[in-house]
Amino acid sequence: MLAAHPAAQAAAAAEAHGFLSPSGVEIAFLLVGLVTLGAAVVTVTTRQLVHAALWLVMALGGLAVEYLLLTAEFIAWVQVLIYVGSVVVLLLFGLMLTKAPIGRSPDADSGNRPVALGVALAAAVALVWVVVDAFRTTWIDLDGAVQGSTEVTGATLFKHWVLPFEALSVLLLAALVGAIVLSRKKEQER
Repeated sequence: MLAAHPAAQAAAAAEAHGFLSPSGVEIAFLLVGLVTLGAAVVTVTTRQLVHAALWLVMALGGLAVEYLLLTAEFIAWVQVLIYVGSVVVLLLFGLMLTKAPIGRSPDADSGNRPVALGVALAAAVALVWVVVDAFRTTWIDLDGAVQGSTEVTGATLFKHWVLPFEALSVLLLAALVGAIVLSRKKEQER
């Protein structure tokens, strides 16, 4: 039996599934993405620092769910363990050690919201431009290893990203030591 041409197979798959009839995974991806986006917006707009940290947990957890829906289980668990588990706990420890106010923080708002919005929009446009330009001609090898698999991710991480990964761990350690030093100075002043 002769195999059908790949373009004919793709057309048959598109007719069977339909271009505008999303699957359950696509609907879940969209809904989780909207919740994650909402949590990220609340993270940067709330005036309570502890609430901002908790909304950050929600946004980072939503990203982990998105990775699971994209069948990148390893990246999803790294997201949960590193970002949700470690970074947010480090942030909360920093807030507690520096005795950040629990309620509303009027000094947390500098009044530069229009400038911040302009910078955020410019950064978003630049990021979209860079990503589209970088991946415009990139094709996924469907016969090779799965892109989100542990094998491919580990090879990429230990081949190209070891130095940034270690620099990030040193940065987080320095932030924790800095928070401890700041809290010690305030106790000695009393």
